[in-house]
Amino acid sequence: MSAKRRDGFIGEKQINIPKTILSKHIKKKEFLHSLFITHIGYFPKALYHYRERKNGCEDYILLYSLGGKGYIENAEEKFELAPNQFIIIPPHQYHRFQADINDPWTIYWVHFSSNKLNELNKEFNVEQYYKPTDIFYDEKIIDVWFEMYSSLASEYSTTTIGYANFCLYRFLSFFFFPNNKFNILEQECPLDQSIEYMKANIDKRLTADIIANQFQYSSSHYTAIFKKKTGSSPIDYFINMKIHFACQLLSQSELKIREIAEKVGYDDPYYFSRLFKQIMNKSPKEYREVI
Repeated sequence: MSAKRRDGFIGEKQINIPKTILSKHIKKKEFLHSLFITHIGYFPKALYHYRERKNGCEDYILLYSLGGKGYIENAEEKFELAPNQFIIIPPHQYHRFQADINDPWTIYWVHFSSNKLNELNKEFNVEQYYKPTDIFYDEKIIDVWFEMYSSLASEYSTTTIGYANFCLYRFLSFFFFPNNKFNILEQECPLDQSIEYMKANIDKRLTADIIANQFQYSSSHYTAIFKKKTGSSPIDYFINMKIHFACQLLSQSELKIREIAEKVGYDDPYYFSRLFKQIMNKSPKEYREVI
């Protein structure tokens, strides 16, 4: 390998929570101390990505691959991590990992810890994930990851850190309980298809009537089952989808705020900015500066 890089990849996202912040907001609070995030990141097409820790680290590390491939090595074995696989690296154990030189991986990753590491491993048999494990793609995994990241990116406070760590329980549930799916509502209505329809029309102003008509449902019935499934109305869900996409554009492009507003279906950039701040607690300009 001609170069080795820990980070610095185009489009990456990364937050390393200082130990002083963890001590202040987590380690003195028994409940939050039970499961908490220490580092979180996203490395797209991470060419030359390489890490080696001879004594391991204090945390569990979850690596989730969505593209390319990479290699993980511990003291006894070497694995290849392929797309739609994840692996958990245990604390205090030697490990080395690196992206493939020809097809570098795209990974979401989270370091997490607990004041009850032994209980965590025993309760959820975390050891079974110490090797690459297949998982079906589920966009909700990325949505929850983004919730954790966005909360921590806004500021370090007991509220934002607490919210991110509560999301961590949900995030890990996708990996620890991959078969625990509830599909009753999908049988009633093509909910996933309607969400895909929203994505395909993210630059438009849709109503619940328009979406429901696409799948031959009444607006009231579609709205009721959508809200029962997601906890949100279709339009609130669609608006949040727009704002999350806008966040990606703010962090990964140099588009002007007016241009980003148009890409998510708002002709009025001032209305878009007010809506963005209402959801993200920051204006688009402030969000871009933080990221």
